[in-house]
Amino acid sequence: MAPSNVMFKRLLILTLVLLIADLAAHLCTPGLQRVQAQSFIAPIYVEPGVTMLRAPDGRRQVLGKVAIDLRNGNVWGLPTTVEQPYPVDVTKSQPPTSTPFRLGRFDLSVLDRPEQ
Repeated sequence: MAPSNVMFKRLLILTLVLLIADLAAHLCTPGLQRVQAQSFIAPIYVEPGVTMLRAPDGRRQVLGKVAIDLRNGNVWGLPTTVEQPYPVDVTKSQPPTSTPFRLGRFDLSVLDRPEQ
């Protein structure tokens, strides 16, 4: 065998041994914690489409979306003022912010009770 072939094989074996040793060190170290992706699921249901929202006191009636907070059953109206599913104001260059108002509440605690 040529001396360059022998040297190449030795370097290849050395590289493989180092890689396997590094892999074994990672697998045998229980103290390290691996990073895991975290997901956040908001407990809010937004109804599809746009509907006419009417405030309970009757002072406000506007087009918008309905959102339900699944933690407590509160129903919120998100005004869009147009048939679009998001707020639009063509008179301004800045995107508008829609401030929700409370429409009512669902008593979700009844769902957990056994039937009588």
